[in-house]
Amino acid sequence: MAATLAAAAAPRACVSPAVTADKEVAELLAEAAPEGKLSKLACPICYQPFMSASDQYLSGDASATEIFRTSLVSFLYERGWRQKFRWGGFPGRKRELEMAKTYLKPTIGGTIVDASCGSGLFSRLFVKSGLYSLVVALDFSENMLKQCNEYVKQENISDERLALVRADISRLPFAGGSIDAVHAGAAIHCWPSPACAVAEISRVLRPGGVFVATTFVEDVIPLAIPILRIGRPYINRITGMNIFLSEAELEDLCRACGLVDFTFVRNGLYIMFSATKAS
Repeated sequence: MAATLAAAAAPRACVSPAVTADKEVAELLAEAAPEGKLSKLACPICYQPFMSASDQYLSGDASATEIFRTSLVSFLYERGWRQKFRWGGFPGRKRELEMAKTYLKPTIGGTIVDASCGSGLFSRLFVKSGLYSLVVALDFSENMLKQCNEYVKQENISDERLALVRADISRLPFAGGSIDAVHAGAAIHCWPSPACAVAEISRVLRPGGVFVATTFVEDVIPLAIPILRIGRPYINRITGMNIFLSEAELEDLCRACGLVDFTFVRNGLYIMFSATKAS
């Protein structure tokens, strides 16, 4: 059975007792304070706004994360859910793995974190490749990690070089500069705060470490881009999904977090990009 490391993490990355206490205070204030004042409060870690219970239905900032915590979606993820990404240009796991390995060559032999690993689709492939001394399958969903562990047992994968870790992508339980590579397949558009997450990835990567990720870029219909640019804050609030409208947005995000040498490959909506931690 794969080694499991429980990393304490709460929704929206509020992990420390102090932060939890602060949030509880904010929720109490929500019952009495005017909405105008409440709108100024946000989590000091993920920067998502606090809100009163009556406004919960308006926000989907956690829905994209919470849906993957359900046992049903965890069970279905490799049984049809992930496969439907082909409509957006995703080439399939074997081709994706080969593309990722090209970017990851400078980190062979080190430690790779498969962030938001889901049911461990790529975590298991990284272990089987034998290219890394340690593969960390990391996800916020307990059920996804349970599903990953089931696949590990079914495929008779040794846990000697595999660890399953539950953690928030914005509060990674690793020392600064201790990780050689981070892979995030079809994940960044689901993260509550991509900026916080990429900054945290940059923090844990060693100088010269590599971040490789895949997501969607919604630019295939140029006339729709202005509309999406106006509407995406509302789409994010309702669905919890992030919309990227160009490769430049992802490059700017990486650069702002100390990741350089941005490169990418496109196919329809699909993009695989890579960036390196500045020395």
